[in-house]
Amino acid sequence: MYEKCRLEEPGRMRRNIDPCILVIFGATGDLTGRKLLPAIYNLGRDGTLPANFACVGFARREKTHEQFREELKGDINQHSRTKPIDEGFWHHFQEQIYYHQSEFDSDEGYEKLALFLKQIDNRYATRGNRVFYLSVQPKFFPIIIEQLKKHGLVYNVHEVEDRWSRVIIEKPFGHDSQSAAALQGEISKHLDESQIYRIDHYLGKETVQNILVFRFANAIFESLWNYKHVDHVQITVAEDIGIGTRGHFFEEQGLLRDIVQNHVMQLLSLMAMEPPVSLSADAIRDEKVKVVKSIRPLSEEDLKETVIRGQYGKGFIHGEPARGYREEQDVDPNSKIETYLALRLFIDNWRWAGVPFYLRGGKRLPKKGTEIAVIFKDAPGVLFNMHGKKNDPNVLVIRIQPDEGISMKINCKVPGPSSPIQPVKMDFRYGSYFGQSPPEAYERLIWDCISGDSTLFARVDEVEQSWAIYTPILQYWSIHPPTDFPSYPSGSWGPKKADELMEKENRAWRLL
Repeated sequence: MYEKCRLEEPGRMRRNIDPCILVIFGATGDLTGRKLLPAIYNLGRDGTLPANFACVGFARREKTHEQFREELKGDINQHSRTKPIDEGFWHHFQEQIYYHQSEFDSDEGYEKLALFLKQIDNRYATRGNRVFYLSVQPKFFPIIIEQLKKHGLVYNVHEVEDRWSRVIIEKPFGHDSQSAAALQGEISKHLDESQIYRIDHYLGKETVQNILVFRFANAIFESLWNYKHVDHVQITVAEDIGIGTRGHFFEEQGLLRDIVQNHVMQLLSLMAMEPPVSLSADAIRDEKVKVVKSIRPLSEEDLKETVIRGQYGKGFIHGEPARGYREEQDVDPNSKIETYLALRLFIDNWRWAGVPFYLRGGKRLPKKGTEIAVIFKDAPGVLFNMHGKKNDPNVLVIRIQPDEGISMKINCKVPGPSSPIQPVKMDFRYGSYFGQSPPEAYERLIWDCISGDSTLFARVDEVEQSWAIYTPILQYWSIHPPTDFPSYPSGSWGPKKADELMEKENRAWRLL
């Protein structure tokens, strides 16, 4: 059977897609107001939602439809990429947005939801098609999915062919290998894998999607994309903000679970994967899984020497005083949770044998930025390194955010008789070239789920393999708690140990 795939259709956002109802669990939460409803509003405003569409917010607070709509209007005005709100469009679009109050485990609440959705089906001719977005704490995932199945809101794919149901699950998918397997076991009792859309918003970013096009639609790079020419790869996810009001969440998660195990691994697998046999969802995800399976397990020596954790203390961000992590709201004053992580991985396959991949992420760093840097091996020094001064290596940089684009550093002769060599940068920027900023990631991912395209969502075997790499780190940390936290001041580039990790191998982190 042919699989839909977004990458092979330049005009895909103009395709007709099935009518449906989108139900958002946790509709009064921060993610809904900041990201989900602005994304749905922009999809509707751009004419890319189904012609027959409705959205229902599901949450525990008492609220009327009108109150919910008014709150969402404020959120859209504040967080939408298109401002101010289009009053003419909103006047009509808000009539397609509803609110349903219930506890997540209430049988009565789901019975009423089922009746309500049938009424909306009749009103908007949505044909019984459903997307359920679980924007809730992970502990509620199994409860909600069980109730959805119990009350006939998600369908058995082998029995129902005239309508469909899909469930979007926010990260984190488990806390480690054991909990991820347990969660998968619970939800697989009620859902087929084809109905599960594990979302990682990084995969919805235009610059991340462009990695495959950049690699496989430009033949000049493929011959260089291997151990013969690449010295090492750096992937950096830097944030200048702290944890804000997310203290409770971050105390349970830490940076490894929040950013590295998911976002960073998605970037790594796209950069390192082999060409897929087609652009179908499973063909692309098959190659991503092969990369993760090929990552060399970390030895105890690796866990001790090449996995660096840190926690920010007091300092300055953009010239303003910043407090330490342990002084943040809802944080243990003796917290051992990491806000910084750097590590080195090797991919043991034919393409990447011996090439180190350096990964790092952190809070309260000097600036915000996510980038992938491919550092190529030095050119032979017989011509231009005669005086002992090495030229800079060629570097290819893919900037994921902000200032999305691609740059290449090359060496050039400075004009004049002395002929010094100087590195220069060739630079492509999405905004300046295409004349507009890329759409928000959640717009892409919500649309893809409605259209039944799972390419940009994580498959269960990919999640399991990623946890197999990082669970040993968590286990090692539980036995060996840190003794030097806080280990870097706010506004710095992390612990000195992270710099020493690179210096030992005659390398250095790139400055963003």
